[in-house]
Amino acid sequence: MTDQDSESLLKSIADLEEEHRTLDRHIEELAHDATADQVELRRMKKRKLAIKDAVERLRSQLIPDLNA
Repeated sequence: MTDQDSESLLKSIADLEEEHRTLDRHIEELAHDATADQVELRRMKKRKLAIKDAVERLRSQLIPDLNA
């Protein structure tokens, strides 16, 4: 993996983590709102989980393969 590839992955991770934090704040706000759309809240939670999974996949690509 080149330095440019690593930098690109790190940028993608940072962007996804920012989106994850933003969703987390919105979810927290909606959770305290009795009139909030529960379907939308569930969608946001699923998106947040998908982002977390994507971040973990990208992080695993940063780990060099070991030849046994």
